[in-house]
Amino acid sequence: MTDLKKFNTVQFLNFALGFFGLQFAWQMRIILSGPVTENLGASPFLYGLIWLAGPFTGMVVQPLVGALSDKTVSRFGRRRPYLLGGALIASLALWIFPNSQNVAIALESAAGIEFPIWTALLIAAIMIWVIDACINVAQGPYRALIPDVVPQEQHALANSYISLAIGLGSVVAAGTAPFLKYIFNYQMSIPAQFIMAALAFSLGMLWTCFTINEHQTKKEIIKDVAVADKVEDDFWDSLKNFFLLSPEVVKICVMQFFTWIGTMCMLIFFTQYSVHTVFGVPDLTTASETARHMFEDAVINGTNFSSICFAIFNLVCFLVAIPIGILAEKYGNKKVHIVSLVSMVLAYLGMAFTANTIYVAVLMGLAGIGWASICALPFAMLSKYIKKGTEGSVMGIFNIFIAGPQVFVCTLVAWFISKCVFTAGDDLVNYHWEYAFLVGALCLLTAALITRTIKQD
Repeated sequence: MTDLKKFNTVQFLNFALGFFGLQFAWQMRIILSGPVTENLGASPFLYGLIWLAGPFTGMVVQPLVGALSDKTVSRFGRRRPYLLGGALIASLALWIFPNSQNVAIALESAAGIEFPIWTALLIAAIMIWVIDACINVAQGPYRALIPDVVPQEQHALANSYISLAIGLGSVVAAGTAPFLKYIFNYQMSIPAQFIMAALAFSLGMLWTCFTINEHQTKKEIIKDVAVADKVEDDFWDSLKNFFLLSPEVVKICVMQFFTWIGTMCMLIFFTQYSVHTVFGVPDLTTASETARHMFEDAVINGTNFSSICFAIFNLVCFLVAIPIGILAEKYGNKKVHIVSLVSMVLAYLGMAFTANTIYVAVLMGLAGIGWASICALPFAMLSKYIKKGTEGSVMGIFNIFIAGPQVFVCTLVAWFISKCVFTAGDDLVNYHWEYAFLVGALCLLTAALITRTIKQD
């Protein structure tokens, strides 16, 4: 096969735009799924169980779709069908999710019967599963596209551009509603924010698919498929061969496992922490309409504050993404990643012991340094061990060590928080959401220590 030509800046930006749109979907899912499901009656533990959609679809969908994309031969390309299919179906689910109550009412009217009170919550949970599954359908082949089209010496830089897209996409997605509120005094509704995410995901992925040439001909793909078939006959052989790539791959996977326990402690619970800990709103899942109305403004302010913090978090990620890639090329992925993880540990510890809005916002910015590294350098560390023709399978299996930790967070950490109850006055209760940051800090510190043991050229 013809040697791959180096990407220029415009090509990297075209390549990253699809991930920019994908991040809109993730950001709305992260920031607003809590308020939507809590309003429909989800307790902290039930909210955690609904979040299981992410890890389960990540562990099942990404490996399968990654392997399928390795062996796909079509007129539309090797990875494109998965990028576009995932984006379009997810966009539909993004529109339905915040309208779950209206969909339940419409179904009741059409069926002519009264559905259980939890029907709207069930619809919302199903839509979260669809959104997460479709994002994973697009995300695995997207990562696998890097070794397909980008020269090996630019892999770290390509992953850094993806970090840049993640950061910028999240800044715009998270910052739009607070910007409109504080500049123009217009509160963007939650359904409108999800529609914005759906459009960004679809249009961004379309742009990348039409501007990036996958290079390989059908003949070359068939040749790669033959090579891949010799390496992996089924999933278990693929998993076995994955760990036999190098002893360092095992360390990278364990490091990734603890990294994502720590990361998800923040991504899953930060909005609830903002609303209930920083702004002091008690748990409203079983509260009366009078109590809900009393705290309505505080909930909106807490949600907007969470969006601002996520915008700061991802703005820092955006600003340091390319410098991290450059520093990694100069000093090595390992050293840069350790420093980045430690910065995130310090941010978590700060947020566990303060509810001051200014301090929390600054600490989220500090955590953004770690996030930029997490989105790029572990993949760059792994990419040197990938055999030709197995890129999708390897990235899909590697995603197990991103998705698997989320099961721990969605079950045990969510259960732990649900047991940490305190009285908030007037027969209302609240939860110690800040405890999630203590668990996260411990796991990120463990990941940093494991990273020290990885041998890298």
